[in-house]
Amino acid sequence: MKKAGGSSFQKRIIVALDTADLIQAKKLVCSLKDVITIFKIGTELFTAHGPKAVETIKSLGGEVFLDLKYHDIPNTVAQSARQAVRLGVFMFNVHIPGGLQMMQEACVAAADEARKLKIPTPKLIGVTLLTSLSQEEVAKQIGIPKPLVDVVLHYAELAQKAGLDGVIASAREIEKIRARFGPKFLIVTPGIRPVWAERGDQERVMTPREALRLGADYLVIGRPITQADEPREAASRIFEEL
Repeated sequence: MKKAGGSSFQKRIIVALDTADLIQAKKLVCSLKDVITIFKIGTELFTAHGPKAVETIKSLGGEVFLDLKYHDIPNTVAQSARQAVRLGVFMFNVHIPGGLQMMQEACVAAADEARKLKIPTPKLIGVTLLTSLSQEEVAKQIGIPKPLVDVVLHYAELAQKAGLDGVIASAREIEKIRARFGPKFLIVTPGIRPVWAERGDQERVMTPREALRLGADYLVIGRPITQADEPREAASRIFEEL
């Protein structure tokens, strides 16, 4: 089997383990761990297996992006942030519409818990708008009539003010976020589809190469890799495309 190249991209691609099957998740990590460093655990896998899912991926040598999108009253999210730190995750997130105070308290709690445990503070990022949403849905269903990019930039400004490390945003907003908030503000981009992959249920998508060129720090890629007959070969194709 051809070895996947592109070591410079190894820590910039996050593979989404969007499954409730922990055995399947383990197989994917074992197949990819020498070419992929970070794996995303979302609500499906975490709801099915809880902290064991995080512990399992870490035991296999992977770093974890805990994608639970906390959105609740400030105290609840702050306590959840402490638990995320205790799990030893590399990154976790909150929903920006939860408000400035919610995000600030999550930042303070995460940093305090990491200090107590004498471990690095995980990256804390804010979710702007889901990449499955279209302009029409945001306007007519959510009730925000502004252009998508204006909403995302407003949310990003709140996230930066709260002390978050960065945001999750679609590739279509990368360039303006980078221009306004500078090189140190992290941009994590889901909805990434290689040129050979189907769009699926994602609305605002882009290829890996385009997203990195525009300034994304991390790319979240799921089905093009995880549902491929040979996930490692799919990862190799993506590295070649980059």
